[in-house]
Amino acid sequence: MIPVILSGGSGTRLWPLSRGQYPKQFLPLVSKQTMVQETLLRLAGVKGQQAPIAVCNENHRFMMAEQLWEIGIKPAAIILEPVGKNTAPAVAMAALSAKSADDVLLVLPADHVIDNIPAFHQAIVHAEELARQGFLVTFGIVPTEPETGYGYIKRASSQKGAAYDVEAFVEKPDLATAAAYLQSGDYFWNSGMFAFTAGSFLGELEKFNPTMLDVCRQALNAAKTDLDFTRVDKALFSTCPSDSIDYAVMEKTDKAVVIPLDAGWNDVGSWSALWDVTDKDEYGNAVCGDVLTVDSHNSYIHSENKLVAAIGINDMVIVETDDAVMIAPKNRVQEVKDIVAQLKALQRREADVHRKVYRPWGHYHSIDDGDRHQTKRMVVKPGGKLSVQKHHHRAEHWVVVKGTALVTRGDEKIMLTENESTFIPLGIVHCLENPGVIPLEIVEVQSGSYLGEDDIVRFDDVYGRV
Repeated sequence: MIPVILSGGSGTRLWPLSRGQYPKQFLPLVSKQTMVQETLLRLAGVKGQQAPIAVCNENHRFMMAEQLWEIGIKPAAIILEPVGKNTAPAVAMAALSAKSADDVLLVLPADHVIDNIPAFHQAIVHAEELARQGFLVTFGIVPTEPETGYGYIKRASSQKGAAYDVEAFVEKPDLATAAAYLQSGDYFWNSGMFAFTAGSFLGELEKFNPTMLDVCRQALNAAKTDLDFTRVDKALFSTCPSDSIDYAVMEKTDKAVVIPLDAGWNDVGSWSALWDVTDKDEYGNAVCGDVLTVDSHNSYIHSENKLVAAIGINDMVIVETDDAVMIAPKNRVQEVKDIVAQLKALQRREADVHRKVYRPWGHYHSIDDGDRHQTKRMVVKPGGKLSVQKHHHRAEHWVVVKGTALVTRGDEKIMLTENESTFIPLGIVHCLENPGVIPLEIVEVQSGSYLGEDDIVRFDDVYGRV
């Protein structure tokens, strides 16, 4: 059985923590591990696992690789989507990458919470048995309330072992309809988790959407292997129809079955959902960071940098990061996506990136910026190396705060240690690397007429970036 981790989402409803370039699945929201790490760690003890296949946005490839490495997992493949095409093409490429058509794929979104691990493992055992019999299995969450934010699965009366035949997939209902679903006992929340053999899924996809399968096969055949990554051909994959597993296959097939799962599942799709799964104080407040409260109840308050003091608030969400503060009533947190839409329309960087930006060599943190200057604190991992590059519009001053830097500046090679500095003139080809065994910390001061990250001409890059 091969775990297939789907990690293509952007998590806009958890802005400002989750952003386009650093979405929620890579954040430690409910434990010390990130959500993608938790997704794989909770499979410990499931028998017969092979190495996982991860499918993620090309821009997130280094975060995925590093987070898997941190928990000691070597993936069979990390498939990079050059453009988002929803879940059906992502799973198709994973299925095409399996060694055998008889391999069972356990398809899991990378950003869910499951509390009852033994119950989840038992459901996986039943799902694998049914998958090997040719069924396409989905996991239906036993509902605990009339939730209007989820799609539903209606079970039929006929059973296949621990599963029911699927009678229908239902769109997100209004509150009255959701209450009726809960009362009937015949409906489950659609979890987006599946199990089937690679051959069964591909056979049904070929029946219902042969164009999608053909494009995925061609794009994967033309893919290039780069480090741990499978780079799918962008020109071909861009022509692929976009569709979910539900629409493309599960709603059409006669092989769909649903296993009821009552295991404390939560998709952490909003701030109120995160409040649900976070430990709370005696007043019902879930707090993270430097937070003080007076006469406040049932709220989620998150501080990353500053002291946040809340007085007399109830059922609210307050989230502070170093470049944004978001405040909303808990019952209106779904509208956070409207703020993100405004930010994108205004072309503001806060929609996609934080002040702290992760790179394969480490990260940098924007400290200060103006019309013609910008200051960053850069941390380069041991052995890390920035690309060989030049800039048309800016010069750079580098001051070493900690560690050792090997600087290439034109034809020169310069070794710098703490309290030493160098200047990179505009237009000079240069490179920075950390030859030491401790992180290299540098303060970089940029000056020039244009300071955007797209003013980089790369000549060589050990990480394969264009």
